[in-house]
Amino acid sequence: MAIMSKISLVLGGARSGKSSFAEKLAQQKLSPGKSLHYVATATAFDEEMQARIQHHQQQRGDHWIEHECPLALPALLSILTSDDVVLIECLTLWLNNLIFSLGERCSQDTLEEQIAELMDAVRTCPAELIFVSNEVGLGIVPLGEISRYFVDNAGRMNQQIAAIAEDVTFVAAGLPLKLKEASK
Repeated sequence: MAIMSKISLVLGGARSGKSSFAEKLAQQKLSPGKSLHYVATATAFDEEMQARIQHHQQQRGDHWIEHECPLALPALLSILTSDDVVLIECLTLWLNNLIFSLGERCSQDTLEEQIAELMDAVRTCPAELIFVSNEVGLGIVPLGEISRYFVDNAGRMNQQIAAIAEDVTFVAAGLPLKLKEASK
């Protein structure tokens, strides 16, 4: 039987405070003998994004073991141990990277297979996992086929992670709202 990891999901919109909340949550879960990992899925496509990434790195400090992982998230999860507390920032950027890396090969079936591979890796990873993901489905239906495709699949992916997570928190205006809480 697969090892079930402790999984938390932190959802929110842009600049909602979800990242700060998730970082504090990860630090609270850290205990003696455990390592604190930060998995960054962002890629610096321009100078503004590079500055944003550097700002986040400086804010976090050097007590995090950092992993740059824009695509190979299931493979990275497979090498973590029960001695690791891992913050993955963020699932929607990973999905965006995946869609664009697949390009013309990005059929719904292919994308669903990739998300299923991620879910399998999450289920078997022995580490304490904290996922950050954007809630992108609260606004109007976006214009453009690729934007709708992204929003639809981000929503499906978030639902799948939420279903297996013990804790799910929605953050808006810096305020956390527990949607699902592990039994004590």
